[in-house]
Amino acid sequence: LEKLKKELESRSQRVAELENVIAAKDANMRALKDAISKALTNFEGKGLTVEQRDGKVYVSMENKLLFESGSWYVGAQGKQAVKQLGSVLAENPDIAILIEGHTDNVPYKGNAQLSGNWDLSTKRATAIVNILRENNAINPENLTAAGRGEYAPIATNNTSEGRAKNRRIEVILTPKLDEISKLLNDI
Repeated sequence: LEKLKKELESRSQRVAELENVIAAKDANMRALKDAISKALTNFEGKGLTVEQRDGKVYVSMENKLLFESGSWYVGAQGKQAVKQLGSVLAENPDIAILIEGHTDNVPYKGNAQLSGNWDLSTKRATAIVNILRENNAINPENLTAAGRGEYAPIATNNTSEGRAKNRRIEVILTPKLDEISKLLNDI
């Protein structure tokens, strides 16, 4: 009975440690969201939103802020927004950065360089990664570019307003969970 009691106390201590690590990660993500919102305040209302959900920070940038129709070249205003975001990300090396490109469901009818919406969304995500990589303080190992094409809409594609919302870049920031994994393996 004494042995079981000690094991239970030990497990309870590890669970408390795990709860503290999770609480610290949540606090860090809230601080990161606030820092990003502050850094990008001049872009809010121009197609940029910042929110925290499910333990992650989501920075969503509508294509009107970043790209011309059918293009993956980032304009001056979009570059400025991405660079300002990069300055905050550079101060947070323990964050995984996933850049997702999204399109509407209107088939791509541009030049032969692209095979369709999925290809366009991937090239747009890669364009954002390349701007972030200009900041030497951002570890390239933390960056991932992904194209989602038309397959993760956030609005209906039946209206021009909905299609505009679906054409976006999402930067999804996730804390690295090495400490939590280690503690879970010890339990």
